[in-house]
Order: sequence, then structure tokens, then C-alpha cells
Amino acid sequence: MSFTRAQWATLRASTPLLLDEEELRRLRGLNEPMPVDEVADIYLPLSRLINLYVAAARDLLQVTDRFIGRPSLAPPFVVAIAGSVAAGKSTTARVLRALLARWDAHPRVELVTTDGFLHPNAVLAERGLMHRKGFPESYDVARLLRFLTELKSGAPTIAAPTYSHLVYDVVPDRVHTIRRPDVLILEGINVLQAPSASARDEGDGRPRLMVSDFIDFSIYVDADEGALESWYVRRFLSLRDTAFRDPASYFHRYSRLSEDEAVETARGIWRDINWLNLKQNIEGTRERASVILRKGAGHAVEEVRLRRAPIVPAKVRRGK
Repeated sequence: MSFTRAQWATLRASTPLLLDEEELRRLRGLNEPMPVDEVADIYLPLSRLINLYVAAARDLLQVTDRFIGRPSLAPPFVVAIAGSVAAGKSTTARVLRALLARWDAHPRVELVTTDGFLHPNAVLAERGLMHRKGFPESYDVARLLRFLTELKSGAPTIAAPTYSHLVYDVVPDRVHTIRRPDVLILEGINVLQAPSASARDEGDGRPRLMVSDFIDFSIYVDADEGALESWYVRRFLSLRDTAFRDPASYFHRYSRLSEDEAVETARGIWRDINWLNLKQNIEGTRERASVILRKGAGHAVEEVRLRRAPIVPAKVRRGK
């Protein structure tokens, strides 16, 4: 189902807005505007929808647990946020976390990004994959699957690896400890990927697990390719004048570029890496999302698409 911004905004119902402008300022990403009306029109209705999903999932679990006669302990509800580089996923994740934590039924909301599950640069360099960083093969998927398995199994504490954008690498001696959250938001460009038909098993007949198998609700942040490239270039220019100036930055060499050189460099990185990843791996996962947020050139969401029914495998649709 497709909703205009105005139509979607009415689904907020009576949900109060409890974020103020100062908190929003801290949650915004670089060059990603997030005015109060954007939160009220788009993200409050979305938080209400997810709240209903969380309640329904708990009710269903209680039915099953009542049937088999065991105490009910709801596993964390996992919300995935996917989309291209520069689409605004990080800001969306932070705002949504702040909103969901204000619902009385699930105050413990954690946010984990898949950046921490990238292979360290030393491993990527050894495998000749530094130019493929962010592509599916650059992630330690086994470690991410272990993390999600422990999360859903009710482990009291789980360690999530952390990533430094300053040094452009996983930080080996720093972890983010997760303690049985009510909701976990998992943000990353490839979180909605599904295996191909030929890769559905491990080679011994056992079904192969994917990250998407652990997701209860998913959001894809979408925009035209031209807007995404423009946002990436603008962010690159802002970083050139800020974070890249730090001598510890992996990208410190870019701080010495002129504006024209920086624009050319950013467009080259976009074309050779980010656009390629978008076309080969990310864009194809869009229709798997529960909700698609379609942004216009100014970063404001202009259309919301909501999938009512679960995805049906193609062979089932064909009646096989």
C-alpha cells in the first residue's frame, strides 16, 4: 500500500511527540535535516506501527508458550533499517530508537550497526577486499549470525563489536554490551539480503541461515540515485572540512584537496564503490522491507509504502 506524506501523517493518531528540538539536533546526521514536522509526520506513525507489531509478536508467543506449558519470555524484537550509503539510515535509526524507547511497553531499545561486523582492515587487505568494503563479502557474517542467535535465545549479555569511522576500522578492544533489550534496531546496508536458490543450504541439506531470518520488522530508506550521489558528495565535502582534518583520520589525505578535487574524488568513490554496491546488492532487497520510506531531493520523506502480506516464495506463487 502506498501513502502520501499527508495520508501517513494521519496514522499517528494521538501518539504524543516527546522529542524536543535540542534532542533532535543531537540525533541528526551530517547534512541530514530532521525537522520536528518530519518526526511528527513520518516517524511517530512508524513508531506506533512498530509498537503494534511488538505487542502482536508477544501475544503470539504467549499463545505458543501457553500451549506447551512453559513461562513466557519474549525475545527481543528486531527492527532492521537498510538502504544505500548516504540515504540517512543512521539518523532514521537514532530517531526511531528515541521514539520507541518512550513507549511504556518496551523502554529498553538498543541500536547496533553492522559496521562493527566488518572484517578488520588487515583481513580485508590480506584478501584483497579493501576496495570492496561494504560489499557482502567484507562482513564477518558468521559473527553477526552468532550475535543474533544469542540475542534471540535470550542470552543475558551479548557483546557487539564497535567500529570507528575515524580510523575506518573495527576497534579490537572495544565492545558494546547488550543486555536483553525489548527492541533491537539493526542498521546496515545489507541486512535484508536473502540467499539465492542455489545457496539455500550448507551443502549437507541443512537450511542456511541469513541475517534476514532474525528480523521481525524492516525499513528501507529509499531515494533516487541522483539524490543519493548528491548527498554523498555533500557529506564528503563536509567531512573534508571537519573529521578528515584530524591527523588520526584514515582519510586525512583528503583534507588537503581543493573543492573541485574533493568533488571529483567523492564522485569517483560513489561511482566505483557505493553505486556499484547499491545496484548489485542493496537495491534488490528493497521490496523485502515491511516499510519503504521514499525520500525527495531535500531528504524529506514524500511517500511511504507498507507491505501488508509476508513475502511468498516464487515457487509458491506459481503453484508448485
